[in-house]
Amino acid sequence: MSNQLILYPVLAHMFLVFGLYILLGKRKSAARRSKTVDLKKAALDTNAWPGDVIQVSNCITNQFQTPVIFYVLAMILLTQEFTNVYTLGLAWVFVLARYTHAYVHVGSNYVPMRLRFFLIATLSLLILTGMVMVLLLMQ
Repeated sequence: MSNQLILYPVLAHMFLVFGLYILLGKRKSAARRSKTVDLKKAALDTNAWPGDVIQVSNCITNQFQTPVIFYVLAMILLTQEFTNVYTLGLAWVFVLARYTHAYVHVGSNYVPMRLRFFLIATLSLLILTGMVMVLLLMQ
């Protein structure tokens, strides 16, 4: 198995972040056009934006929490040439769960559903962390 395959889920997650920034820009533009935001307040307080903008902003913030651990693990897998079908599979489970979590977050924002996908992503990340630790110890 090619070791570089681990970069595909990393890039897929990066595209999620870029897509969320685009969505944030669209929602902010719509809020400005409809005059539902006080721009002077919003310049200093992100809570001055309408709820749909805050949803996307919060979702973007989430992309710089547990995914940072994912990026570190991916770099360890890449540099140590540990990529295998299991580590790659867990990486894809993590990214797909993050996409689904983001979809729910910026859409219905139904917290019990969001929580399910958060738990799937976090559990896959935890298992991946354990696998990387074992692979490092076996070296």
